[in-house]
Amino acid sequence: MKARLPLASMMLAAATFIACDALPGRPKLEHREVRPDEQEDFAHLFAQNCVGCHGREGKGNAALALANPVYLAIADDALLRRVITSGVAGTQMPAFARTAGGMLTDKQVEILVQGIRGWAQPLPGASPPPYAATSAGDAGRGAQVFAAGCASCHGPEGRGGPKAGSIVDGSYLHLVSDQGLRTTVIAGRPEIGQPDWQSAVAGRALSGEEVTDVVAWLASLRTATPGQPYPSH
Repeated sequence: MKARLPLASMMLAAATFIACDALPGRPKLEHREVRPDEQEDFAHLFAQNCVGCHGREGKGNAALALANPVYLAIADDALLRRVITSGVAGTQMPAFARTAGGMLTDKQVEILVQGIRGWAQPLPGASPPPYAATSAGDAGRGAQVFAAGCASCHGPEGRGGPKAGSIVDGSYLHLVSDQGLRTTVIAGRPEIGQPDWQSAVAGRALSGEEVTDVVAWLASLRTATPGQPYPSH
């Protein structure tokens, strides 16, 4: 009888522990708060870190729509991972990974990358130009591309038209990188009615060279003192 006491005591202790975990008012495991660094739900991570700029379900807000099929056709996983991890210097996109001063673990970054990739859809029609430019572009030719494909909305000099605002505002050009301009020209902003590279010019798609040239023209309009009529001394 004495030999069985330790086993009985152990069983009683285990039963007591289980019973305590099920006490009235004690939250069930599935209802307990998850530590921020243990959160692995894509929807939660996106809502906490991305929705403010990229909109619900990645459909766009202040920043481009990540769920845009054209954007996902030119942005590979390595690019998404790099941008989420380290941000984009000179823009409003911050670094989110702990390794770069943010709050997300490497695993959480990867969950975001794969979740965003899950929004990709087959892209009908021609293949888009590559994400990155392969040459410096020609601003003179770019002005002609703008006149043919963009002036109908942004005005003949890009200062605003019947359908869209100024695209040559100094403050705007100071806040957006050349790559940001290129991405917008290729992928468009369907959430605000801006066409992509296939629809900018009636009857044909823009070539990669034309995209590079129009970005070169826009970049040439940047000023040293954005927002000011005259340089300060």
